[in-house]
Amino acid sequence: MHIELPEKRYYSIGEVAKAFNVNTSLIRFWEKEFDALKPKKNAKGNRKFTPEDIKNLKLIYHLVKERGFTLEGAKIHLKEGKKDTLSNFEIISKLEDVKNQLIKIKEHL
Repeated sequence: MHIELPEKRYYSIGEVAKAFNVNTSLIRFWEKEFDALKPKKNAKGNRKFTPEDIKNLKLIYHLVKERGFTLEGAKIHLKEGKKDTLSNFEIISKLEDVKNQLIKIKEHL
């Protein structure tokens, strides 16, 4: 999955939900379920997601939505092998980006 977000320090929950094509309620639910998600909250209580939070969300989305893990399975997988999972996920993401760039180049030929 390719997520397009501008380079910023903080993202609103609406921006994040739109980028992942999910409801904001799902993002809030995952925040409660996964310890890795800890967005900052301002005085009003609005969530502000950092690039690190986005990276964790991508990993959770990959495990739950793309690979079909249950929430418990994803939690266990993240706790036991986060380093390996993150490394593999980053490699896959980079390869998908290269693939998308090559497709764009091919279309312009």
